[in-house]
Amino acid sequence: MKIAVLGAGAWGTALAISFARKHDVTLWGRNAEQMAQLAADRMNRHYLDNCPFPDNLKLSDDLAATLQGAELILVVTASAGLRPTLQQIIAVTPQPVPVIWACKGFEAQTALLPHKVVEAVLPAGTPAGVLSGPSFAREVAQGLPAAVSLASSDGAFAHDIAAKLHHSRLRIYSSDDIIGVEVGGAVKNVMAIAAGIADGMKLGHNARAALITRGLAEMTRLGLKLGGRQETFMGLAGMGDLILTCTGDLSRNRRVGMLLAEGKQLPQILADLGHVAEGVASAREVQRLARENQVEMPLTDAVCRALFDNVPVTDVLDSLLERQPKAEFRQ
Repeated sequence: MKIAVLGAGAWGTALAISFARKHDVTLWGRNAEQMAQLAADRMNRHYLDNCPFPDNLKLSDDLAATLQGAELILVVTASAGLRPTLQQIIAVTPQPVPVIWACKGFEAQTALLPHKVVEAVLPAGTPAGVLSGPSFAREVAQGLPAAVSLASSDGAFAHDIAAKLHHSRLRIYSSDDIIGVEVGGAVKNVMAIAAGIADGMKLGHNARAALITRGLAEMTRLGLKLGGRQETFMGLAGMGDLILTCTGDLSRNRRVGMLLAEGKQLPQILADLGHVAEGVASAREVQRLARENQVEMPLTDAVCRALFDNVPVTDVLDSLLERQPKAEFRQ
């Protein structure tokens, strides 16, 4: 299968390396100078140093040439880049081509899930789906085993593409719960910031376990309200990704939380990070959706206070712990 991977960041590069194992893959980036450097180095030193490209992986800064004859397009940008990238695709491709995206978040200002953005931009009937799950880019690029979900409202399409992309080092499970998979990917990034704050404050393993569990409860409440299914939040795109990003040192969102706990200000944190932390942009949208749908999400509210209201993390913690006791499960 001829695959165009659009986005030469860490995750786009990792997926291009992984799928080049069994497909004809071209990695596209809009920055010509960056792509020339990647071609010269045969690796992406900025994001994935010491992860060499396979010999058959092609590189390009020419979008039209990259999409020529493509049988599948993977859009691997941050959520903010999804809509403009889709608009570029339809400007240069006369015929609909199946599209998969790998961003994890809500669109800023609109609070739209990615599949709603896709429906608004691509021609009706374009086969489309989302790839999400517990997967640090560096480990996937190194060929370490991982498993993710590929979800589409068209279950047959999800099954077909998952089977084609699946290989021994990247197991891909299909799903028709696109809402559940997308909500899991977006909310877990917010919870990772909370976990980073807790770890940065050295609150211990008990606190981390409690936070992950209650974070899963928040994710599930919102996801069910938006139309996702319960079992999806117990799977790879829900619990799996939540555990990884709340415990793994490679998590950028968890890193944001740890730096907040050190007393650093958000603008400086983002400037120093050098990568996109989707949880920062998604936190406001998750909070907005929760309020609109009357879903209680105290951890999300706490993260927003720490991120955007300059409330000290010690005060945020106190307000969480002083809440009234209640039943763990609601009828």
